[in-house]
Amino acid sequence: MNIFELDNEYIAHTYARFPLQLVSGNGSLVYDQQGKEYIDLGTGIAVNAFGVNDEPWKRAVTAQLDKIQHTSNLYYSEPCAKLAQMLCTRTGMKKVFFSNSGAEANECAIKAGRKYGEVKKGKEYYTIITLKNSFHGRTITTLSATGQDVFHEHFTPMTDGFVFATPNDIQDAERLVKEHKCSAIFIELVQGEGGVTALDKGYVKALEDLARKEDLLLMVDEVQTGNGRTGTLYAYMDYGITPDVVTTAKGLGGGLPIGATMLGERAENLFTAGLNGSTFGGNPVCASGALSIIERIDENLLAEVRKKSEYIFTELTGAKGVKSVSGKGLMIGVECEKDANEVIATCREQGVLVIKAKNKVRLLPALNIPWELLQKAIKTIKEACQ
Repeated sequence: MNIFELDNEYIAHTYARFPLQLVSGNGSLVYDQQGKEYIDLGTGIAVNAFGVNDEPWKRAVTAQLDKIQHTSNLYYSEPCAKLAQMLCTRTGMKKVFFSNSGAEANECAIKAGRKYGEVKKGKEYYTIITLKNSFHGRTITTLSATGQDVFHEHFTPMTDGFVFATPNDIQDAERLVKEHKCSAIFIELVQGEGGVTALDKGYVKALEDLARKEDLLLMVDEVQTGNGRTGTLYAYMDYGITPDVVTTAKGLGGGLPIGATMLGERAENLFTAGLNGSTFGGNPVCASGALSIIERIDENLLAEVRKKSEYIFTELTGAKGVKSVSGKGLMIGVECEKDANEVIATCREQGVLVIKAKNKVRLLPALNIPWELLQKAIKTIKEACQ
């Protein structure tokens, strides 16, 4: 059997895969089994922050593999501690809990929100406000936190304790605080799976004010927006707020699985020994890769991300066949007059890989994609939209 037949025979049918096997690559170029070249604007869904076959990342990972690949959290680990230090230094957060994925990082945030309510007001204060059209993961509880009905059709009953506010409507959030015994507000600043839609800055600031007034934790899901993706190290930095909890994953590991839940001053002491854990959390190989990623996301790179974002928005906004362009930084959604699947298929045939978010074509190029490849890819997208 070929790889497509093997996959169909032995892998659970949970993914609607594109008819493509990727076998190698370098930077923003990847190759299929026939050697055809593609410009990658998906990066493993915002994971390969510096593209494929990234040399500094490989050196960091390989150096750690030559030492010890895993220790468990019963012992101290230098890469884990140094990564936590770097994240706290770069963000002003106080403590970090490491896990394996964005969903697990968000589970930790949800625990923090509930623990805060218990400590500050009583065990009945456990309800967390999230937003309609949000997406927080595929575990039962993070699905329950997700504000989209389509994700609540199966696997019922959902976990109790979540209510959903209308994005950019502060009165709706205020209503929910009055009607429920709440402990936290949990938001994505750019709703990725919900259609790559950025929240209004005034609304986000109002949510922060509401959280402070009502003594709630303000928690930000930066699983996809974080690690330079939106043009700042973390998206909240462009919103002028100070979250109590920030979660991230995806681009943090550069291709290896790692999640992080960063805890600010009001949340740093919520967890004590035994209240949370993760066998692979802070794995030294994954942490070494993440160190390589974070230390290279400097202001020069972020300025380039913002320039490339401006270029994409300028080129696609108002282009023939394009209805709208949304998002932030290099996390962009393109609403086309054609069906998004048709545009994606045409781009793939022409050697450009893009993905989907709801009814939009989603662009998530490497942070350091060369200008000439980006320009070539955008030209192909424009032609595919016509």
